[in-house]
Amino acid sequence: MIIMANLSNIRNFSIIAHIDHGKSTLSDRLIQDCGAVADRDITEQMLDSMDIEKERGITIKSQTVRLKYKADDGEDYILNLMDTPGHVDFSYEVSRSLSACEGSILVVDASQGVEAQTLANAYKAIDENHEIIPVLNKVDLPAADPERVKQQIEEVIGIDASEAIAISAKTGLGIKDVLEAVVKKLPAPATSQSNKLQALLVDSWYDSYLGVIILVRIISGSIKKGQKITMMQTGASYLVEDVGYFLPHKQNSSELGAGEIGFINAHIKKLSDCKVGDTAILMGDEETKPLIGFKQNKPVVFCGIYPTDASDYDKFRDSLERLHLNDASFEFEAESSTALGLGYRCGFLGLLHLEIIQERLDREFGLDLITTAPSVIYKIYHTKSRNLPKEERVDTLLVHSPSQMPDSVHIDFIEEPWIVATIMTPDEYLGDILKLCTNKRGIQEGLTYVGSRAMLTYKLPLNEIVYDFYDKLKSYSKGYASFDFDECGYKESQLVRLTILVNSESVDALSIIVHKSKADFRGRALCSKLKELIPKQMFTVAIQAAIGGKIIARETVSAMRKDVTAKCYGGDVSRKRKLLDKQKKGKKKMREIGNISIPNSAFISALKIDD
Repeated sequence: MIIMANLSNIRNFSIIAHIDHGKSTLSDRLIQDCGAVADRDITEQMLDSMDIEKERGITIKSQTVRLKYKADDGEDYILNLMDTPGHVDFSYEVSRSLSACEGSILVVDASQGVEAQTLANAYKAIDENHEIIPVLNKVDLPAADPERVKQQIEEVIGIDASEAIAISAKTGLGIKDVLEAVVKKLPAPATSQSNKLQALLVDSWYDSYLGVIILVRIISGSIKKGQKITMMQTGASYLVEDVGYFLPHKQNSSELGAGEIGFINAHIKKLSDCKVGDTAILMGDEETKPLIGFKQNKPVVFCGIYPTDASDYDKFRDSLERLHLNDASFEFEAESSTALGLGYRCGFLGLLHLEIIQERLDREFGLDLITTAPSVIYKIYHTKSRNLPKEERVDTLLVHSPSQMPDSVHIDFIEEPWIVATIMTPDEYLGDILKLCTNKRGIQEGLTYVGSRAMLTYKLPLNEIVYDFYDKLKSYSKGYASFDFDECGYKESQLVRLTILVNSESVDALSIIVHKSKADFRGRALCSKLKELIPKQMFTVAIQAAIGGKIIARETVSAMRKDVTAKCYGGDVSRKRKLLDKQKKGKKKMREIGNISIPNSAFISALKIDD
């Protein structure tokens, strides 16, 4: 049985950093040094539970572990560590973790220096009033320059780095110093005047046998097995079956007390009953004030996903529901397409998030899927309320699919979401990156230098970056540029729906919403690409791109032609003409009733058209 810790000897902290700066490796070393896991059981990325995380070397879900540490002052401390993701798509995971802690370890690669996500995550920690411990990782590398990086931290982030700890998480150098800094510099959880239970729901996931498990930070009071709890937002009540911690393996306990982080199993069947950011209280304590939760994460990228085999639809729906139980951050709703049949319109936090969900659907459920072009949410203002102020219009449409877009005659104007991007790059790649941002309709806001690295600030339309911006950025900078962004509201833009017609039939899965200035180019490029991909039929196939009723591009796939005159040996030319005319009439008839099969590769390749 685990004894509850003294509140003054508890430390709750997160590890934050840019992607690939060594958060998970540092977590492994801290777990190892505290003796939470036997040396023979130590593996890389101990806290990463998914195969995808281990293969790609990235963290997708924030994970927590409770460590026991005997400090140099002779006291026994309980350290609740939360490892966080580094990629911009999973910044909501970082925000949640920070809200449950009092301090942070800011890890910076001593050879790379301060990157865009380092900056973003550090500011998130400052906003939460965290005490921050700067740690310089990878000091064993030949390219490491700790003094330069210390200076960067002070200049760019604005925190004191004079006592930054130099470590190598890979070799174990300086890990003891990090643990000592955690117990000496980070504050203990604040004491509460109330003895009534207030538990902040930090995360939740689905267990096949136990139902929904919730991760909580106890703000005040305590919780024991056998008590009944109520979720304040939903009003749902449950009997607590088990409470405990992660050491990092699951360990049951008799009680969770104030200041502690642990899990509650109450045989919850519906994830909707326990919303992340909600407050759990004891049943009957309804007068208890709810805690300030987290900002609701909203999907920013939408795309249609369809099974290639229509008979897999039920399996696909069940798979999405099961994934949603483990990752409540993506949304999905049923939709149908004339070209692709039944599927779902799914919302994601970014393209990496989309890619991860796709990969999990393939790996865990063996589904073969088609994905349509990623899109964002647009605001469409109707002509009928043209004279009203913007804020008083009640008939504004929120559209995330071209098929939802009304006729252009009913549209007064369209607004699209914009972002403020922070890009950090070595100076030699600056020209290419400036050109890339300009091509994406970007507006430069600022350019400063941090040593030899340029820090760019750009305003960009979100729909221009959702597909290939990050890949191009990495390509142009040979992988050295880093990227972070925040949404900055909506702005009016000249947007149109580009419709693709195949033999006068609209293919809604290939339709896109695009800026007017790029519509002609995208239309021609799409038609040209489809001409290569659609196989020849027995009749001529017309591929057209249209804006409203105006055709802006056309390509023709010529018909397969049988030599019907091969058997004519000599004779009058009229005999050959007669056979050719008969063939022409037949092809015309086929065209009237013909059905064109568009290969799956066409939908994928259509996304990869370069600007």
